[in-house]
Amino acid sequence: MYKCALILAAGKGKRMKSDLPKVLHKVCDKEMVNHVIDTMRKSEIENVNVIIGKGAELVKEATSNKNVSYSMQEEQLGTGHAVKCAKDFLEGKDGVVAIFTGDAPLITEATVKNLIDFHQKGDYKASIITAVIDNPEGYGRIIRNEDSSVKKIVEHKDCTVDELKVNEINSGMYCFDIKSLLKSLDKIDNNNAQGEYYLPDVIGIFKEEGLKIGAMAVPFDEILGVNSRVQLSAVSKVMQRRINEKHMENGTTLIDSDSTYIGADVVIESDTIIYPGNVLQGETVIKTGCILYPNSRIQDSVIGKNVTVQSSVILESTVGEDTTVGPFAYIRPESKIGNKARIGDFVEIKKSTIGDNTKVSHLTYIGDAEVGEGCNFGCGTVVVNYDGKAKHKTVIGNKSFIGCNTNLVSPVKVEDNTYIAAGSTITNTVPEGSLAIARAKQVVKEGWVDKKGLLK
Repeated sequence: MYKCALILAAGKGKRMKSDLPKVLHKVCDKEMVNHVIDTMRKSEIENVNVIIGKGAELVKEATSNKNVSYSMQEEQLGTGHAVKCAKDFLEGKDGVVAIFTGDAPLITEATVKNLIDFHQKGDYKASIITAVIDNPEGYGRIIRNEDSSVKKIVEHKDCTVDELKVNEINSGMYCFDIKSLLKSLDKIDNNNAQGEYYLPDVIGIFKEEGLKIGAMAVPFDEILGVNSRVQLSAVSKVMQRRINEKHMENGTTLIDSDSTYIGADVVIESDTIIYPGNVLQGETVIKTGCILYPNSRIQDSVIGKNVTVQSSVILESTVGEDTTVGPFAYIRPESKIGNKARIGDFVEIKKSTIGDNTKVSHLTYIGDAEVGEGCNFGCGTVVVNYDGKAKHKTVIGNKSFIGCNTNLVSPVKVEDNTYIAAGSTITNTVPEGSLAIARAKQVVKEGWVDKKGLLK
């Protein structure tokens, strides 16, 4: 059976009070619309069309790597109008279309698959995802016949007194037979309190034509949508709980799950221990056996086996096995740290390679550099990589010892097995096996303080 999906993502979301389109607000480090697209992919729906309107170019940019097509809804005249705007996408297709909203990111892969299976096995022309809740205020109601079959969907503002008492609500998520949907779209009108074209009105048209309609109830948290920052927070908490529980079930220890923030695409292998206050983002991979002590941020990085990180920031970089980072280290993008290395407190690494077994223990900056294996950096070393106009590279060979308070003025090369005396400013190549001393000779002027009258 052919399957495709429409994602409604045209609204601005006035209640968000934001210049950013509503569907681009993030839940657990991923835009809401991208959560929905990824769920479609996991549900084996490859052909996805996103209906865009307000902030269309921003939505396109945020979804550019998702291999989706787009339909434009110039005016936001309701969900039925949105689907009408996607008629060109649907024309000529024979099968089913799943319709979801880009501001409801909690829908699961299992529910999407179950919906399509339910739709197919029941031989329905339309299937509705519903939920039963105690307080249905603001939601469209599912009105059933005495035999429990679906009679119609009524928007909250159009409900009668009796219909308002119904606790089964419409999620705004559906599965339709494509050909039947296309035939009915032109029949819906805007004769309602909002003056909009409602997609649920298609259900009434189907009923009049004697077409079979199904409704599948799911847990309420799966259909939670976002219309405000308060709702965004509520949805984020549900997503955070799901993500953290998944990692714990897969063998990760979270000391305090409620204060650990893990992005939707983060991969964590077993036997890693994560303390409170850690923020893991993007396509980060944490290998087995790591310990992340409190208050680190790691984004789009690969952390090797048995690494310890303390209160540090690691961005778009890789850290080798059995390495320690921090506390208060800053590893900036495009850095590669080797195995059994040490990146200590108040060390900043920028776009550099650090070899295996190299120790950069404290108060050091290394930028645009290639550092070999087995090196040792004394406190206060600075790679001076910027001349005011351009960045330059420093190369440091294996087993070099860089004394405290050294300046390495790029471009410069320090060869293997070299020593640099503390307080040196190195501007020329240091040959292999050499000791470099580049500082002014000490001069002592005895009695100078007394002569100047500086004694207090």
